[in-house]
Amino acid sequence: MTETADISAAHIANAKDWFENLRTQICDAFEAIERESGSDAAFQFTPWEREEEGNGDPGGGMQGLMKGKVFEKVGVNVSTVRGNFSPEFADSINGASAERPSFTATGISLVAHMANPHVPAVHMNTRFLTTGKAWFGGGADLNPPIPYEDDTDEFHAAFRAACAGHNPTYYERFKKWADDYFYIPHRQCHRGVGGIFYDHLECDDDAGFDRNFAFTRDVGETFLDIYPKLVRRRMNTEFTDAEKQQQLEWRGRYAEFNLVYDRGTLFGLKTGGNIDAILMSLPPEAVWS
Repeated sequence: MTETADISAAHIANAKDWFENLRTQICDAFEAIERESGSDAAFQFTPWEREEEGNGDPGGGMQGLMKGKVFEKVGVNVSTVRGNFSPEFADSINGASAERPSFTATGISLVAHMANPHVPAVHMNTRFLTTGKAWFGGGADLNPPIPYEDDTDEFHAAFRAACAGHNPTYYERFKKWADDYFYIPHRQCHRGVGGIFYDHLECDDDAGFDRNFAFTRDVGETFLDIYPKLVRRRMNTEFTDAEKQQQLEWRGRYAEFNLVYDRGTLFGLKTGGNIDAILMSLPPEAVWS
């Protein structure tokens, strides 16, 4: 088990337990929305084990997938993995190198693609990594095919409030980071209406871990509070064939970003993650006109 400064196996276990607990709360909340719509859809959970030659404890995770009446496709994945980066990949990771390639990573990753084009799709993940350093990262961003200003404003207001409770600079910094990151250069457009994105909140000691873990928990709890409200607001809105087509074309842009630019996709593929879990972010249907 990698240890960095005062970051121990206990810290990693605490983060892992929180991510798994958040997964359970989110899945319960999403299943409740399906029941409200008259659907009995539920998450199907598939465990997976990572493989790495010479590693007796590489870890693994649990893929959760639901296809329902409201959530056309939603994945909520948790994983805890440990091992060594490949030499050519290690130099691109904070605190790692070809000479020191070991890592641990634990986190939750969620993507929801909605049946109704008036309901915004969404992405959220939070994670804790250790290499030669240890840090939290994550965020949440809203991806509506048909944007509504009040949905966007409420989503951002929720995360602005979450950030303000920890550091007055966080929201503007992390909002800009999301705007810069979730941009599709070859299309010259953003993937959605943004949110927050953060990385490398480093934990040099117990105090640093506690501080950054508290913020990361608030990010997860804020998502759990705000997103179901937006789903319920729009899920019964009538839509036209043209609006459905607009959603499918937008999903094509989403897929392009995730396959070409997304760092999480690359990290999963480079560290021997479960292919189905990594690519669960792709929409169930998309078109390119």
